[in-house]
Amino acid sequence: MKRLVPQTLRNKMILFTLIIVSIPILLTGYVIKLETQEALLVEKQTKLFGIALLLDNYLGEGYNEILTAKNARNADRATQIKVLNEALKNYTDTLTNAYPGVGAGYYSKELDAIITYGPSNNYADKVGITIGPTHPGRKVMSTSERLVEFAPMVRGDIMNAMVPVVRHGEVVGYIWANELTDDIHAQMASMDYNIYLSVSIGIIVSLLLIFWMIRGFIHNVETIKNGLEQLRFDLRHRINPMEGEMGQISDAINHMARSLLNAQTLNENIMHSIADGVITVDIDGNITSANKSAEALTGFICSEIVDKPYKEIFCEGRHFNSLLLDTLATGTNYIGIEMDYPVKNGDIYISISTSRLKDSTDKIIGAVVVFKDLTEQHRLQAQMLRAERLASLGELMAGVAHEIRNPLTAIKGFVQYLQGTDNEAERKEYMPVIIKEVDRVNRVIETLLYFARPCKTNYSLVDINGLIEETLVLVKNTGTKHKLEFRLQLDETIPQIKGDAEQLKQVLLNLFINAVQAIPDQGILEIKTWQEYSGFVHVKITDTGNGINPADLSKVFDPFFTTKATGTGLGLAVVQRIINAHYGRVDIQSEIGCGTAVTLQFPVTHQGGEADE
Repeated sequence: MKRLVPQTLRNKMILFTLIIVSIPILLTGYVIKLETQEALLVEKQTKLFGIALLLDNYLGEGYNEILTAKNARNADRATQIKVLNEALKNYTDTLTNAYPGVGAGYYSKELDAIITYGPSNNYADKVGITIGPTHPGRKVMSTSERLVEFAPMVRGDIMNAMVPVVRHGEVVGYIWANELTDDIHAQMASMDYNIYLSVSIGIIVSLLLIFWMIRGFIHNVETIKNGLEQLRFDLRHRINPMEGEMGQISDAINHMARSLLNAQTLNENIMHSIADGVITVDIDGNITSANKSAEALTGFICSEIVDKPYKEIFCEGRHFNSLLLDTLATGTNYIGIEMDYPVKNGDIYISISTSRLKDSTDKIIGAVVVFKDLTEQHRLQAQMLRAERLASLGELMAGVAHEIRNPLTAIKGFVQYLQGTDNEAERKEYMPVIIKEVDRVNRVIETLLYFARPCKTNYSLVDINGLIEETLVLVKNTGTKHKLEFRLQLDETIPQIKGDAEQLKQVLLNLFINAVQAIPDQGILEIKTWQEYSGFVHVKITDTGNGINPADLSKVFDPFFTTKATGTGLGLAVVQRIINAHYGRVDIQSEIGCGTAVTLQFPVTHQGGEADE
């Protein structure tokens, strides 16, 4: 079917014109034909009924009156038929001769015979014949109603108009007037020929006029089409000026081409002028373009990498997983991710963003990566962090000295006291105190060592929901006397994350214990998980405890800062250290008297220490 449909505009216009011209004219001709045929049949019926009524009027008082006047009322059937025929034949022949092709006559119900059939020169032999039991004339005489029938009868295939002969309230016969259907069909065929001829001439003339009118239009369309074909490859090409609406269209196309050329030039200038590196790949992961900044940052020139697989250039033989290819495969967008990035002669530290590329129909055609060199900035940040760590170390040492000095002072005082006494009871009383203070010092030192030693991680896929449930069992079994209500809103659809299960359990345990300790008598501990967007999983721990003083909120992650009488002040510092090791983030929001909310954020795509783009 598709092959039958024209593909060019010219042929489509011809087909369309042929359809819109031919169909109305043909329909009009068909309607005219039907109406003409109907009018012809009506005219035939009117004429035939008119002839029959003239015969009926000529009959006068009826058959019996004629027979009585001719003294044949009591004669035999054949004589009566002959008498009636002689009385009515001349008038019947007169009428039928006046209307060529028409046959007419009388029928007597009493004699059950044809009385006359004109013209008698042709149908005299029909006189005296009795019609069959199924002849329509029987129906006319029985119902006393006029009737028109198309059927083979005495004369042959005819259109027969029949009128009942009613005298003194009684049907005494019927009169007919008919015409051969062949004659009627011949007249219809002649009218049809004239109609078909008129329709054909109308279609031809209309098509010629329309073709003459659209010839210029098709020429202009062809000019625009050829111009657009050239514009695909050369935006500097211009379509020749035209007149009228087509001229407006050509001017608009030329203007659009100039605008596209200017935009293309501007985009190229922007791409090659911006300081950020830009690399694009197609749907198959092959590099399609790279700007000058990308060449400078990676050490590769375009001729080396364009049309080559991105994975082959930047991933093969390197300890590197590409987020650009992940974006191309999964649709996950990454924004402002900082990491080491492999280049031609080593690695650089960059900030990277990726997204898919789509055409005007929203079809995916590839992906783009935009990256900024942060190597020098990263080096300066490392120096600043080193200076901050040294400052923090000084504060840490001051905190350690403060934490150790008190128990050491107590130990020293008890030892000096015990040196000067021989009382065994006092020795037994004070030795446990000394041991307790020594344990306190040891606990501070162990916590400090845990906080200070390198954080070795054993990464694997971790179900954060399952880890929450396991840790919560430990908290519930601590024997707390609080009347706590634990509410879990765990999103079962969140993905697993890469992490050290034991360290993450330590994080959750510290936060759960802090939340329980913050609730004085009774309250609610709520844990919620969700995935806000495809790159990160969130865990939110909310309690209805006393809350944190706004002045203390900025210090909660500082080592040895605590508001508890027996706390070391290293719990949240350890939490932050572990979360940072997992490339995550921890945020705390709190209000006095309303409780505290701690939110943890973990990247889904973190690969356990491997460099990611």
